[in-house]
Amino acid sequence: MSGPLISLDYQSRVPIYEQIVNNIEKYVALGILKEKTQILSIREMAASLGVNPNTVKKAYDILEGKRIITTISTKGTFISDDTKTATKDKIDREINEIKNKICELTKMGISKEEIIERIGK
Repeated sequence: MSGPLISLDYQSRVPIYEQIVNNIEKYVALGILKEKTQILSIREMAASLGVNPNTVKKAYDILEGKRIITTISTKGTFISDDTKTATKDKIDREINEIKNKICELTKMGISKEEIIERIGK
């Protein structure tokens, strides 16, 4: 990853570190960033985005916690080998959240068919 694919919205209420996390997760899920791909160091990413290195470090720490990236001392930061598992876990969490919302809506008397119809609009 030579330059940043990451786009930041400085007007957004979403903190910059979360935007960095979301962007990298999205690119991994889409297959743009593949396993074992080296990404910019914290300092390089901070400089390219024009943000404080501590902001990028916070994002990278979160991504490491989610097993999306891994840092190898003296080698650099890479997309993890097990991103498929981490991505699958994230997708499963999102689907469970959707199921919970559908359950809430059906308890309010809205049929699954109506929910699907409204989503399709």
